[in-house]
Amino acid sequence: MDVAIVGIGIHPFGRTPSRSGLEQGAYAAREALKDAGAAWRDMQFAFGGSASAGSADALVNELGLTGIPFINVANGCATGGSSLISAYNAIKSGEYDIGLVAGFDKHERGAFNADPKSLGIGMWYGETGMMMTTQFFAMKIQKYMHDHGISADTLAKVAEKSFINGSKNPNAWRREPIAVEEIANSMMVNDPLTKFMFCSPSEGGVALILCRADMASKYTATPVYLKAATLKSRRYGSFEVFAPSQALQQVDGPTVDAARAAFEMAGVGPRDIDVMQLQDTEVGAEIMHMAENGFCEHGEQEQLIQSGATHIGGSMPVNTDGGCIANGEPIGASGLRQVYENVLQLRGQAGEHQVPNDPRLAYTHVYGAPGISAVTILQK
Repeated sequence: MDVAIVGIGIHPFGRTPSRSGLEQGAYAAREALKDAGAAWRDMQFAFGGSASAGSADALVNELGLTGIPFINVANGCATGGSSLISAYNAIKSGEYDIGLVAGFDKHERGAFNADPKSLGIGMWYGETGMMMTTQFFAMKIQKYMHDHGISADTLAKVAEKSFINGSKNPNAWRREPIAVEEIANSMMVNDPLTKFMFCSPSEGGVALILCRADMASKYTATPVYLKAATLKSRRYGSFEVFAPSQALQQVDGPTVDAARAAFEMAGVGPRDIDVMQLQDTEVGAEIMHMAENGFCEHGEQEQLIQSGATHIGGSMPVNTDGGCIANGEPIGASGLRQVYENVLQLRGQAGEHQVPNDPRLAYTHVYGAPGISAVTILQK
């Protein structure tokens, strides 16, 4: 049973004081229903997640009390990808014909304040400052730069590209380009990452309508097919955020495993992908994830990024809507934002940030603590 995405909706990311996170999620859900030409009463199930804005299933209070089974999903930054995979499997199994996936959040200003105990780590981990993910990201990209010849200028160029793409996206939070020199010379947060190289906790909502592929024409003339949806957790020896220790022998992380499984499921390879959205909590993550998802060899990012290959008009466009750098990260919505963007790209409806040459295959990757990666491959 193939699965199609027939409706998409988004509430702009950033800061919206006039709407709660739940209201932003409801806004996105109504937009997705409208896009599919469907009604809330048509939905047979829903999955959704929110980390800081209440329970996603409370959307029924906004959309209507129809008795629908609505399951809350929580999987860190991979919450959106996990919700989508749950819906995909619900339809793929033949249990349901059509349903909704939603994610929203409204985070407080400042860094995320994770609790070590909730992740099975002793309080010592937070007391020594290790719960600050900026430190982990900096340590990881420092080692990667040393091992694979990535320059500090390339870090700044990733952020520059993200802000350029965000300036072309009406739903992005950061809508002004920032020069590479300003990015490089801005306040150092954790060496080598400056303040413009990180995303920020933000607000926003995204919703998708999924249905059986053989029913898609009932709802849209431009269905997008979900050819793969995979999720993997870390294996012993992989170096992940919130790891209290490091094994002597390292193995590939969950992104590598999820990517391989997705390409096998879809029957395509990295060279077939026309547009990709990769987790970019900070610029180092985008660089490392280019290789971990199979789009280049480790170290090749230096030349690719410097040459402009990852720009919208390049040979491998990455994070065409500005990614987390320009949109911020509302945890429940972030992974679904990637899918929303790829559906726009495959429909040819992305406007100023549209990838040229009629893209046909699109890829999303989201990574969450404490070492979870979700990947989707979409086809028009």
